[in-house]
Amino acid sequence: MTQHADALPSGLPVAHCCGAPRSPGGTDAAATDDSGPLAAGAAAQELLLDLPGGTFRMGSDEVRYAADGEGPVRPVSVDGFRIAAHTVTNADFDRFVTATGYTTTAERERWSFVFGGLLPDDFPPTRAAAATPWWRQVYGATWQHPEGPRSDVDDRGDHPVVHVSWVDARAFCRWAGGRLPAEAEWEYAARGGLEGMRFPWGDELTPGGEHRMNVFQGEFPARDTGDDGHVGTAPVDAFAPNGFGLYNTTGNVWEWCADRFATGRVERVMRGGSYLCHASYCERYRCAARSPNTPDSSAGNVGFRMAADAG
Repeated sequence: MTQHADALPSGLPVAHCCGAPRSPGGTDAAATDDSGPLAAGAAAQELLLDLPGGTFRMGSDEVRYAADGEGPVRPVSVDGFRIAAHTVTNADFDRFVTATGYTTTAERERWSFVFGGLLPDDFPPTRAAAATPWWRQVYGATWQHPEGPRSDVDDRGDHPVVHVSWVDARAFCRWAGGRLPAEAEWEYAARGGLEGMRFPWGDELTPGGEHRMNVFQGEFPARDTGDDGHVGTAPVDAFAPNGFGLYNTTGNVWEWCADRFATGRVERVMRGGSYLCHASYCERYRCAARSPNTPDSSAGNVGFRMAADAG
């Protein structure tokens, strides 16, 4: 696989391995627009899990990326709420689009970010994100065409929808009668009842040599060996669920949360890491890891999970 790193001069915003912003400052205009479909697909709430409220230790004192703001560890209380067992799938999103005619940010802008290692060798040259040349600006990359116009999701109905912005994710949730989870709710649910552990199953990445999530193996970004069984996205229910019954809360795709990344900033929070996370470069596949991106941004490793208030 080629990444076309030297095909054209880099001219896109600075990014890290987890994602790239569509524009340097992003825009929050659409994020404050509450128009659009509401609750037409409320039957989707039947698939949500009921979680009791409680107090848990949120965050981590690991300081691998100080700017991520994972710490300090602090007690946080959440009320009871509902959350999906898995991220929204391509099949789920197709039902939403069919019912509403919704057009995603990537479709309106005509491009999205694709990991270069997933593009075929003969893919036309594309621009790279500054400092992270594995992120390629691919025209025609959308949720229906994850690796560009030549690709499709015909055999990926049970994979997470990707190339959805925070704005797109919120629109789906409104249609389905739900909402994006608050960041504290997300971490509470992702931990599955385990206190202070790095992963939903404990502190060891591969206990007994067993892979428990879909992340990057091999040499990043040159070669993903797929030792966990997947290169790119995996089905949303791959691997065992955590103690609360949630699948893939770490790895596979980043998940949008409702919150801003920090007070006064446009970026929204993403949680959970993705199939591109690797210990040598990005160890953000932990329960406490967090990352920012602008609400109008989309990429091939970003999806979302729906939540709702307690019934």
